[in-house]
Amino acid sequence: MKKLSLVLLLAISVTLSFAQGLTMPADGGNKKAVVGESIGITDITIHYNRPGVKGREGRIWGDLVPYGFTDQQFGTSKLAPWRAGANENTTITFGTDVLVEGKPIVAGTYGLFIAVSENDATIIFSKNFTSWGSFFYDEKEDVLRVNVKPKKLNASVEWLTYSFVQQKENGVVVSMQWEKLEIPFTVSVDYIKTQLESIRKELRTDIGFRWDAWVEAVNFCLVHNVNLEEALHWSDYAINAVFVGQRNFRTLNAKAGVLRKLNRTAESEALMKEAMPLANMQELHNYGKQLIREKRAAEALIAFKLNAQKNPGVFTTNMGLARGYSATGDYKNALKYAKLALPQAPDKQNVDAINNYIIMLGEGKDIN
Repeated sequence: MKKLSLVLLLAISVTLSFAQGLTMPADGGNKKAVVGESIGITDITIHYNRPGVKGREGRIWGDLVPYGFTDQQFGTSKLAPWRAGANENTTITFGTDVLVEGKPIVAGTYGLFIAVSENDATIIFSKNFTSWGSFFYDEKEDVLRVNVKPKKLNASVEWLTYSFVQQKENGVVVSMQWEKLEIPFTVSVDYIKTQLESIRKELRTDIGFRWDAWVEAVNFCLVHNVNLEEALHWSDYAINAVFVGQRNFRTLNAKAGVLRKLNRTAESEALMKEAMPLANMQELHNYGKQLIREKRAAEALIAFKLNAQKNPGVFTTNMGLARGYSATGDYKNALKYAKLALPQAPDKQNVDAINNYIIMLGEGKDIN
């Protein structure tokens, strides 16, 4: 008897080991798909199966996809929403904490369900993201529900599609389109807060042993005009920290930028007097262009002249002088240096650009 039981057990084990079957395409002619988008450092990824309309126009919404919550006559759920796709759960993953339609949801992977009606739709994010469809949906596992307005489409979309539209620095609209209906919802992040939290975390790792990482953190704050007091501490660390700090153009320029933002202009200017002689040709050229963008044309021309003294008669410094003189309204000298730069241009793209600058300067127009 024991021997028979062992044989039966082995037979069941073998049967189960083969029950998974081969790797095959999705059932019913549906297509597996994955789409992703990044908002700053926040990755959003959607995995889903794409059903087709397949000649069922006018019979998708309210028929093939029932309105509201329904009993599907299988599984444990008696009030199940649509699985937001076909076959397995549609899933959505957020790389950081985000806001969906203005409501918070923490980083993670969620089952995505939609309860559709004629005039609105409820987007549901569930902790259960490993089930098959919504047969075992349980509202107790909901993490977030948001209500949105569906939109009618003029043209029919054959295969259900998720896409990212209306991209902004701090948000995006996730658009589900199928047949002649779109169901959109907005995902946004506190971009500055999320980035600063990431910066602080990374600066405590091995990345923080590099002065240029601290400069990069400072420059983020300068570009977005945020967190300036902490950025000043970061700039000091980039210059003075043991084993890390370096007193070079980039570290001094970063600190000078913060000081200027804090209206400590005299300190900023003194630091830049020390920094500029330390710059290489490209650094000094880029600094001059930065000053032009900041509408500080006279200071830009000083930087371009210093660069020309250190690196005379080359393409970069001749172009710098052309830009610097143009920014100050001295189109005659700007034209002179643009013509000197023309035969030094490294490629056709630059040749074409300089020829255009020469025409503009001849007409008394700024090339910046």
